[in-house]
Amino acid sequence: MGIITRRIAVNGARLAAWFMLAFALFPERAAAMHIADGILPAGWAGLWYVVAAPFVALGLRGMRVQSARSIHFKPLVGLTGAAMFVISCMPIPIPIAGTTSHPCGSALTAIIVGPTITALIASVALAMQALFLAHGGLTTLGANTLSMGVIGGFTGYAVFHIGMRLGLGAWASAFAAGLLADWATYAGTAFFMATALAESGKGFSMFLALLAAFAPTQVPLGLLEGFVTAGAYGFIMRRRPEILTVKTAVEPV
Repeated sequence: MGIITRRIAVNGARLAAWFMLAFALFPERAAAMHIADGILPAGWAGLWYVVAAPFVALGLRGMRVQSARSIHFKPLVGLTGAAMFVISCMPIPIPIAGTTSHPCGSALTAIIVGPTITALIASVALAMQALFLAHGGLTTLGANTLSMGVIGGFTGYAVFHIGMRLGLGAWASAFAAGLLADWATYAGTAFFMATALAESGKGFSMFLALLAAFAPTQVPLGLLEGFVTAGAYGFIMRRRPEILTVKTAVEPV
């Protein structure tokens, strides 16, 4: 039991250390795709904080419950948190659009530790990105947590388990989870921006316009995240299946 805990902790620390070093040496590559400070009016930014807070609180409660049941759970959360931090900071060049975007890692995290704890992990990862990498913002932390941690996490978790119950198999279910969680995250981001910034009566039009703006990057990126999620889940199943048994209770969708 102690060996598993040490492996999880050491691997997570190494992963975080290497990528923090990379971002320190090459800061120009940390292109932000989260909603930045100053984009949302104060009222809307505050509203999304209020909406996100219960999910983060449920994540804290779930963290305490799971940690009491398994001494391996906190190191596992640290490892998945480091992975989400890295994945959501990783810009992907999209030649057809002449820009960059990034995956989220919400689906894989939710499959491993559950959706409410994914919301908690996302809030911490996003806060660190805002503070140290100018990636996103503190005033928009509530909205970004909702889009990446809540919408992305719950979508990925639900899609994976629905796929498994339909008999699609682990690989196909994980692929669909990564794909749809990525797209749902950016649909949520578009929704938050449209509701806050559109003129009266034009919110839906702006929402569609934002979806169209995201499409050139997020359609291929969603496919990429689907493959990454499926590949990572398959690798864990083959090489470290004990990681998937650390979560001792299944959270409701």
